[in-house]
Amino acid sequence: MRYESYTPEQQRHLVSVEGGQWAFVPPPPPDYLDLSIEAVLELSGADRAIGALDGFGSWMPNPYLLIQPFLRREAVLSSRIEGTQASLSDLALFEASAPPKGGLPADVVEVANYVQALDFALSPTRELPISLRLFQRLHEILMTGVRGEDQRPGEFREIQNYIGRQGTPIQQASYIPPPPREMRRALEALEVWTHRPTALPPLVKLAITHYQFEAIHPFRDGNGRVGRLLIALLLVERKLISQPLLYLSAFFGAHRDDYYGGLAGVSETGDWDRWIRFFLRGVAEQAGDAIERARRLVALRNDFHGRLQAARASSLPLKLVDQLFISPVITVTQAQGVLGVTYRAAAMNVQKLVDAGIVRELGVGQRPRPYYARDILNLLQAELPGAERTDAPRQVTLDL
Repeated sequence: MRYESYTPEQQRHLVSVEGGQWAFVPPPPPDYLDLSIEAVLELSGADRAIGALDGFGSWMPNPYLLIQPFLRREAVLSSRIEGTQASLSDLALFEASAPPKGGLPADVVEVANYVQALDFALSPTRELPISLRLFQRLHEILMTGVRGEDQRPGEFREIQNYIGRQGTPIQQASYIPPPPREMRRALEALEVWTHRPTALPPLVKLAITHYQFEAIHPFRDGNGRVGRLLIALLLVERKLISQPLLYLSAFFGAHRDDYYGGLAGVSETGDWDRWIRFFLRGVAEQAGDAIERARRLVALRNDFHGRLQAARASSLPLKLVDQLFISPVITVTQAQGVLGVTYRAAAMNVQKLVDAGIVRELGVGQRPRPYYARDILNLLQAELPGAERTDAPRQVTLDL
């Protein structure tokens, strides 16, 4: 992290730390910004796109069938930015089946933790308000039982951390966040600011919040995942959208250089406009993507229902179809729980899905035997950064 990279105005926020290095202490977030015409146009487009997505979600008779697959897609994408390789297929298989011999793949556990953290954050029964305590609780859920667990899940750091390539010393850091004492002050200022009314448009305030959290970097590890999770939470909490259908990790992952460059630009030169334009463009693009993906999911569900109705199936396999949209891998035991019937009856209804071409058996010798909905997986994984079209989840040997 080079002192010379910061403008004289921003150099006032640098403090000396170990090894003769400089750390950046972000000043309190602004209550007003003089945005460019380009940023105002991006804001207008983002507002329209969110309104269209919200209207689509409110039209759905059961938006839960969209919320769950979108939530899991976000868990995979946000974790992938941090280097995990788990796919939606892996997550679905994990959720449907018994733990494999030798333990679970670490990447899958990280993604599953992200799902739990999102579920907790977005739960209507959550008691914790937007606060530092909530940040800590989300971090605890995310980091328990995964790499970085030794970094004290749920606790703000008490040491100096930095961003750089793994294994490199602080002298080669690309960014050094505030020391622990200044970090705590910046966090407290952010907590107060998030609840204070300002003249800022809500989406602009959300963009500032995300930057501020990332610049403070309050945990030893897992800051990026918590910061992206907060975007989804605040979109709903601040009533910018009524259902949690909008996530930005796909956009951030596809434009990594612009993402990190926009964050760095605020710290180094105070360029809020560039970062906010990028953030708002992501909101508009991902809202549009969510609408198109949701339309295709609805059409696919209607197609599945039509196949079963043409075969004169009862209402029970229709329930299993809806379960597949929540998690596109299912076992007979899981189907038994969903339907509340005997194991034999559950097996017969799963077979009806097989006969209709809705699910396929995953592989020979797997216990419990999983079945997967290839069309749902392909639709959810389409155009994921670095992902390829898949016909089946990664093979895992499962315990009896």
